[in-house]
Amino acid sequence: MKDVKQNTDQMNKKFYLPILALAVASAACDGKKEALTGGIRMENLDKTVAPAANFYQFACGGWMKAHPLTDEYGRFGSFDLLAENNAKQLKGLIEGLAAHSSTTEGVGRKVGDLYNIAMDSVKLNADGAAPVKPLLDRVAAVKSRKELPAMVAEMTREGLGAYFGIYIGADDMNSSMNLAQFYQSGLGLGDRDYYLSGDKDKVRIRTLYREHVVKMFRLAGWSAQGAEKAAQEVMAVETALAKASYDKLKQRDPHANYHKMTVGDLKKRFPEMNWDVYFKTIGLAGITELNVGQPEQLKEVVKQLSKGDLNAQKSYLQWKVIDAAAPYLSDAFVAQNFEFRGKVISGTKEMKPRWKRAVATVDGALGEAVGQMYVENYFPAAAKERMVKLVANLQKALGERIQALTWMSEETKAKALEKLAAIYVKVGYPDKWRDYSALEIKNDSYWANILRSNLFDFDYMLTKAGKPVDKTEWLMTPQTVNAYYNPTTNEICFPAGILQYPFFDMSADDAFNYGAIGVVIGHEMTHGFDDKGRLYDKDGNLKDWWTAEDARNFEARAQVLVDWFSAIEVLPGLHANGELTLGENIADNGGLQIAFQAFHNATKESPLGTVDGFTPEQRFYLAYANVWAANIRDEQIRYLTQMDVHSLGRLRVNATLPHIDGWNEAFGVKAGDAMFLAPEKRAAIW
Repeated sequence: MKDVKQNTDQMNKKFYLPILALAVASAACDGKKEALTGGIRMENLDKTVAPAANFYQFACGGWMKAHPLTDEYGRFGSFDLLAENNAKQLKGLIEGLAAHSSTTEGVGRKVGDLYNIAMDSVKLNADGAAPVKPLLDRVAAVKSRKELPAMVAEMTREGLGAYFGIYIGADDMNSSMNLAQFYQSGLGLGDRDYYLSGDKDKVRIRTLYREHVVKMFRLAGWSAQGAEKAAQEVMAVETALAKASYDKLKQRDPHANYHKMTVGDLKKRFPEMNWDVYFKTIGLAGITELNVGQPEQLKEVVKQLSKGDLNAQKSYLQWKVIDAAAPYLSDAFVAQNFEFRGKVISGTKEMKPRWKRAVATVDGALGEAVGQMYVENYFPAAAKERMVKLVANLQKALGERIQALTWMSEETKAKALEKLAAIYVKVGYPDKWRDYSALEIKNDSYWANILRSNLFDFDYMLTKAGKPVDKTEWLMTPQTVNAYYNPTTNEICFPAGILQYPFFDMSADDAFNYGAIGVVIGHEMTHGFDDKGRLYDKDGNLKDWWTAEDARNFEARAQVLVDWFSAIEVLPGLHANGELTLGENIADNGGLQIAFQAFHNATKESPLGTVDGFTPEQRFYLAYANVWAANIRDEQIRYLTQMDVHSLGRLRVNATLPHIDGWNEAFGVKAGDAMFLAPEKRAAIW
């Protein structure tokens, strides 16, 4: 249930991770019940609003008033507040190493040195565009199209995201083995619709993006005329790639994105590309098979590389260098990058302070090293023990709900229960920490260190090619404020960073913790049974285990959520996308149902009482709503509605809860109330 911050910084991501992340909650508490609090902080509420009229405002209005949007954020919510607190904790740990980096050894010195380099604004501004000049010159030196396959491979290794991407991950049809996989990439705006849509807001962003490209080329040393020409060429290449790319809905379909073939077949299908040179340069000379996720986009890539205007390809590749390097160069580059990525896309008015950006860089490059320090200082062992126990309770409750389903056959139920029992659970932090001894941090330039980090990570990924999947590997660092489900390993993961208030409170009773972290756990489990997760079997293979009738029944019930969310107008003229967000909406719906049943199971022998005027059931749903408390700008609403598979926070409360019988009963919601939804219209899946 990752609150996937699919924001602008993901446009230049190093890897593609096919996981389903959320936004988590808390765990059950042991100890004497009378010593535990009710968990709900009354100042978060807005009692001027009736729960049945606007539950989001009732549950979160006080929090939103107390946390107005600052210029630094396009959206600020409970997740962001917790991430802010984590960042401050990490800052203390990192600065402690940075202050003594000259006398510190091992990975601690690397952490400190990289932070100091990121903070050295004097050197960054003195260097200007010089750190990227070698890469730009390398592209400029290309004399013919025959040199492009090697150039693209080199840039992919360096994390520069040109044309298409490659990652090593589980084979969807043979999930125990890793497979090299191509995926569509290369769009500076992240999504095809920004290039192709006639929507006035997207046209505006497209126009501003082109202007941004011009300004960045000028900063990199191009003349005014040269920058205009280069931007025109960049837009032509990216638009051609966009036309051949899958839209967001098609990207969610695992069958549509699976095209396994031998390298021999790849060469026959795309003969214009020198694949031998490409694979040798990228480090996969011995590869025999791979998955081409989106063949249509790759066809256009090969067309561009083999027949497209050479100067246009060089401008495009140089733009990839400038765009990726911008956050790590002088203040002029950083400021212009923020003007577009921050202000235009997210509506953010002010850049994050340098220390936050530096901490984020260290966290990204040396994540598990930082995570190990974080866990040692801020994550109690008792929290992990309680989470493991809570997860087991949620698994039991989901099993009970599956067995009680009236729309599913016994045949499919048996396989669903097998899958549930096989879920692999990760809590807190990995058992084995990553080795960073091969990563070099030098005092040459900030950007040079980013390149070395990208190469280090890419080479680490390549070691997995053709080998069995390591189910113990973590796809998030321990300090991450999030959680995820991975369908190919059938695993759920809850990093230490999210196991804090308002998601997890060891001093609060079960009503709070099951409503918060309990729903998050249930959400992640439900991802294994959402519209796409259900297509994978207990071993993580893309294999149909449903009867035809059960599949039809599921689809009909899921369509209720599609139609419900698609009818919601999030801004004038802009509707939510019920198809794009279906998986997350199913997971929210299921997580609430499962956690509520687990909560009742846990308190059956020792029922909880009313606290601060709220029954245990009411506190369960208030805890859930508080997880999604947030303020958000219109620009961010537009961007997330276009890009994010998650519904907006307020919809995860006000649009989700009307379908939940327990919530309606807890707050006495009745016909005539603004949030009332007739029982026969409610979605009932898991």
